[in-house]
Amino acid sequence: MQTQPKYKRILLKLSGEVLAGEAKTGLDFDKVLDVCRSIKKCTDAGVQVAIVVGGGNFWRGRSSGQMDRTRADHMGMLATVINCLALADGLEQAGVDARVQTAIEMQRIAEPYIRGRAIRHLEKGRVVIFGCGTGNPFFSTDTGASLRAAEIDADIIFKATNVDGVFDSDPRRNPNAHMYRQLSYHEILEKHLSVMDMTAAAMCEDNHLPILVFNLNDPDNIVRAAMGEPIGTIVQ
Repeated sequence: MQTQPKYKRILLKLSGEVLAGEAKTGLDFDKVLDVCRSIKKCTDAGVQVAIVVGGGNFWRGRSSGQMDRTRADHMGMLATVINCLALADGLEQAGVDARVQTAIEMQRIAEPYIRGRAIRHLEKGRVVIFGCGTGNPFFSTDTGASLRAAEIDADIIFKATNVDGVFDSDPRRNPNAHMYRQLSYHEILEKHLSVMDMTAAAMCEDNHLPILVFNLNDPDNIVRAAMGEPIGTIVQ
């Protein structure tokens, strides 16, 4: 493993399902701690880390059936905050200072999102965890990750998933699926590849933000990615 990081500031996008472990729902705190220990290795190497986490291990607004979509998405935003607080606790147990900032104000448990304050935390070596996505219904946490990455001038978005990278079909169903090592934003949009939703991908393209998609089954892949090792699929 290389000793000097390739990136100074990263935005790590985690799905809620990653934090659920094999149970697929709720929280597996051992998994949370594993992820947090790997993040600590990044911060110890001098990498500034911000995180956006989804809430799908508790609730998905878009699959809420007959419920009003706006209200369902608000419930999803609250679900992300549960995951944010779990990550903050795991990071503190790992010896990392962490701050939770939310797009919807909830003063008793988190800071409101303020760009300048978030950047200052990062410069001080604290991990900043952004909750509630963009704070608006009809937008995914992928779009929230793209927005926050652009706002804090992140060098790259790390999208940690449960597969090794971006494939031309689902590798869990097709053993002959081909994994791309490198893609352009245009190819993502043209081929409708499942990296991020189209709004998020377009925002990354507009702001020249590269995306690295890799497998989080081994949490130390976060460290490998930060050090510039050739893993996953890079979109740029």
